[in-house]
Amino acid sequence: VVYGAFSAAVVEGLWRRVSALQIGQLIVVCAGLLAAVLGVTVLFARAAGFAKADEIAIVFCGSKKSLASGVPMAGILFPPAAVGLLVLPLMVFHQLQLMACAVIARRYGARAAEEA
Repeated sequence: VVYGAFSAAVVEGLWRRVSALQIGQLIVVCAGLLAAVLGVTVLFARAAGFAKADEIAIVFCGSKKSLASGVPMAGILFPPAAVGLLVLPLMVFHQLQLMACAVIARRYGARAAEEA
């Protein structure tokens, strides 16, 4: 699904319609949104007194919005020529999630190893 959406966006000329500055701004906005969501989920889990295992689940699940379901919905709601541009923020957010959560998982794992 992701490959299909990205390929369709390239074929539609997405990179001619979006400047490097706009891509940079999009990355900054998506990173800020992801940081805010991750921060809020950590604060919520700790304030609510959840166990560490539950905190980890809340943090990882709280920021996840499915690219696999978002792209098909966009395909239904919007004309095919517009889908690539409309799902670009979702694709950027998804990639940032993967990278950020890999770092966070490593840190949680290191803490668990230290505590054991």
